[in-house]
Amino acid sequence: MELLFAYLIIFAAISGALASDPDPLQDVCVADFASGVTVNGFACKDVANISAADFSFDGLAKAGVPNNSLGAVAAVATVNEIPGLNTMGLSLSRADFAPGGLIPPHTHPRATEMVFVLDGVLDVSFITTSNVLVSKTVKKGEIFVFPRGLTHFLKNNSDKPAAVLATFNSQLPGTQVIAQTLFAATPEVPDNVLTRAFQISTEEVDKIKSKLAPNKK
Repeated sequence: MELLFAYLIIFAAISGALASDPDPLQDVCVADFASGVTVNGFACKDVANISAADFSFDGLAKAGVPNNSLGAVAAVATVNEIPGLNTMGLSLSRADFAPGGLIPPHTHPRATEMVFVLDGVLDVSFITTSNVLVSKTVKKGEIFVFPRGLTHFLKNNSDKPAAVLATFNSQLPGTQVIAQTLFAATPEVPDNVLTRAFQISTEEVDKIKSKLAPNKK
């Protein structure tokens, strides 16, 4: 019984450590981007030099203009935009969708994401590691969760604009868009890897690359 209890304590400790960013060890640790110290996150600015500006940001106040080829645009509020988020294990983003707009399949390797629909209706989905697609249509005022690390996407299939606010349990969740990761990496993923993985020709690989990275030679 004592051994089982010890295992449970260890498991709980490990689970907590892996759930999100490490807990802060002081009231604040405003990121000092000028520091040459390399740590898991950012070194702390001297408390005497912090201000309210380190904890505020207005970049999500206005709707984005989704005038790109995907018909969707996202703005983020991570530690890079709000230095006071350093060690806090939290960040936000906002995504705005034109009718038909898409946030394409992507992952956040360091965070779970929870979206709140600000306006409109969206079809949201994630794919499990067993290749099961989990989908739901969500409307204004509703919430949906994308588990950490799983591929997910959001699509506005309506004829009206839509918007979501997303929260992450990491100060810097990271984003890997699947198509760009594979077809627009630098250096490039070898063509013979892509042709074999997707069962397509080199010509088709080049065509996809030209659409995702038109300026690359």
